[in-house]
Amino acid sequence: MSVPKNKLLNITLSVSLALGSFSVFGHGSHSHTHPQSEKAIQASKGIFEESDVKDRQLSDWQGVWESVNPLLLNGKLDPVLELKAKNNKDKSVEEYRQYYKQGYATDISNIGIENNVIEFTENGVINSCHYTYSGYKILNYISGKKGVRYLFECQDANSKAPKYIQFSDHIIEPQQSGHFHLYMGNESQEKLLNQLDNWPTYYPYSLTDEQIVHEMLYH
Repeated sequence: MSVPKNKLLNITLSVSLALGSFSVFGHGSHSHTHPQSEKAIQASKGIFEESDVKDRQLSDWQGVWESVNPLLLNGKLDPVLELKAKNNKDKSVEEYRQYYKQGYATDISNIGIENNVIEFTENGVINSCHYTYSGYKILNYISGKKGVRYLFECQDANSKAPKYIQFSDHIIEPQQSGHFHLYMGNESQEKLLNQLDNWPTYYPYSLTDEQIVHEMLYH
């Protein structure tokens, strides 16, 4: 049985309030507030010049976020899977379901980010750490497309939060994120760069389930 969103929010914010108040509902419409240039649209599709990639600060991902994995598991993302199967014709709906089950799989249900501190809610337990920027890496995929990951490292050796994290949100320059994939691990940034099959995905906590589905279908 899933935990009601209001209870999850309390879990996510219980430590946040001690660190400083998160602007929980101020980040619910990121993707609507930045008109996309043609260059940005192409970059979101993995087509860009490497010289156009810029450094970004952790504040680009500031806010409170929730995993979309539960929406996949409870069937609410079925319209998205059906549209992908219809348009791409490379996988059946069920094959897409299995693909995203592997991609979205995570026990970290909520993430809160502010003032370079990230809090992770995992099975109701919160772990946090102060992260510093480690630069970005450009990945070249077999398809010919490219991706950018923004790397950050936890600075507290005693923290149980992931030591290494990498953001990927189809954006290549400073801009507030509308959703993101987060790669997390404790071994090295290099090992994470080789992780291509599991990419836990997060959308603003302030969006309803229906709004998240709409974002996936039309943006």
